[in-house]
Amino acid sequence: MLKQIPRLCMLLTIPLTLQLFFFPLWQITLEAPQYPEGITMYIWINKITGSSEFTLQNINILNHYIGMKYIEPDSIPELTYFPYVIGFLVFLEIIAVIIRNKWFYLGIGALVFAMACLGLYDFYLWEYDYGHNLDPNAPIKVPGMVYQPPLIGSKMLLNFNAISLPATGGYLFLLGNVFGFLSFVTYPLKKRK
Repeated sequence: MLKQIPRLCMLLTIPLTLQLFFFPLWQITLEAPQYPEGITMYIWINKITGSSEFTLQNINILNHYIGMKYIEPDSIPELTYFPYVIGFLVFLEIIAVIIRNKWFYLGIGALVFAMACLGLYDFYLWEYDYGHNLDPNAPIKVPGMVYQPPLIGSKMLLNFNAISLPATGGYLFLLGNVFGFLSFVTYPLKKRK
């Protein structure tokens, strides 16, 4: 039974990766006196939604006043190709379950870690671009002010508290990565003759 633990751990990574098609990966919430309950934008692997059907429209109106670009999901290439990346990762996880190789488990773990780091870096660049490249003709201009939300955590931007954190899909994907790591570390060592 103990020999099956690494394979079982790798098997658990599959649904925890696939769930990214059903749950948002990241969320950014804006809290302010005029939005006492906050407005939340959800970033999925293939779309951007919000806590209401008008969330994105409201955020784009706010962005317009301070000179930020409109958030247009159709113009974000990552939302087009990221589902294929996740599909390929699931394919590799299925192969790993079939072949049961410790080093293949490690390779998938390293790949996922590298993808997560690249994804966070890409998200940081996206936030930087939206927060720094402001329209000089914006109705509201505050000298020296930039509006880049935090990568992780919260930050005051004028009278808005911007909170950026993983959403349900992000936490479940992280759990899948833990199981992927466990598939490697629980793999039994070969006995020397």
